[in-house]
Amino acid sequence: MPHSRHEPQATRTHRSEHPPVSTAQPIARTSPPPLIAKTPGAPVGAHIASFAYYLPEQVITNAELARLVDTSDEWILARTGIRSRRRAADTEATSDLAIAAARRALADARTDAAELDTILVATATPDSPVPAVACIVQAGLGAVNAAAMDIGAGCSGFLFALHTAACFTRAGAAQRILVLGAETLTRVTDYSDRRSCILFGDGAGAAIVTAHPEQRADNLGLELLYSQLGTDGEMADLIEIPAGGSRIPASEASIRDHGHFIRLDGQRVFKQAVRRMAEAAVDAMNALNLKPADIDWLLPHQANARIVVSVAEQTGIAPARAMLDMAETGNTSAASIPITLGRARDSGQLQPGQVVMMLAFGAGLTWACQVWRVCAPAN
Repeated sequence: MPHSRHEPQATRTHRSEHPPVSTAQPIARTSPPPLIAKTPGAPVGAHIASFAYYLPEQVITNAELARLVDTSDEWILARTGIRSRRRAADTEATSDLAIAAARRALADARTDAAELDTILVATATPDSPVPAVACIVQAGLGAVNAAAMDIGAGCSGFLFALHTAACFTRAGAAQRILVLGAETLTRVTDYSDRRSCILFGDGAGAAIVTAHPEQRADNLGLELLYSQLGTDGEMADLIEIPAGGSRIPASEASIRDHGHFIRLDGQRVFKQAVRRMAEAAVDAMNALNLKPADIDWLLPHQANARIVVSVAEQTGIAPARAMLDMAETGNTSAASIPITLGRARDSGQLQPGQVVMMLAFGAGLTWACQVWRVCAPAN
């Protein structure tokens, strides 16, 4: 995934012109403290009562992309593990995908939207800069009692939103939270760049997070054992959409220079993604006194197959236990983890008592690790 070919002067950087504040001593980098119980392995006070996903109907195959740029099905599959990806209909925006996934999660939980007290939407592709997608979702669902806000952490967004939801439930600030990851990445994909256009697809995933177990008799739930977030803003330019914000507003030049499309520095992204997720996974296992063999499923952000396998190898977790679900969906950014979770449930991979480690890495740079235990349906 090397850097896009487009390197226009007008949209080369989004960084502030202000120099950093100088310090006599280098700043030690530490991550915020994780969410973890006093007794490692005990629940921390956040549960997923139901989860669901939505994928648009339209499919973009590798063969179709090969008619647009110099590539082939074999080349894409070998480098990414992706065969096809979904594209939202012209009449669908990010909020529409989110609402569709949310309705399925609410139905599975037998919960009315009016019972929600918070809605969190993780996305990098909002319907518009203002208002937040979460507000549109609130109106679309009729969740009249819910506060709503978006969370922007790139491909790590869904885990950042789950972490935020867990903090709310632990503090007693919310009891029933709808967490969504939703993206229409095909709207910000440069289909003249063969190295990036092969990656991205559209979709949405949803989870209902509660303070106490609430899953119904025929539905698996999950309980949170550990959650940790990380950020390194010094590497913000590795993944970016440089134009369209306050630093480089939309203009004839920004459009001509392809500044409104996703850009990646592919080789650096690969190295950082593997490093950050592997380190986060090891930290989580050490904190919970777990060994790699204790992790039943590794569920990383579905960026590409090579990253997922490399993370598994570096953590000592058998690659056979790393979920690979991007073949038919592509990289759906903040939606990839909940989509993969839902499809794993549908295929029968998830069983009560299993330990699932979720890992994410995205623009910012951001990364996150969570450990969940699958709970049996209520009696």
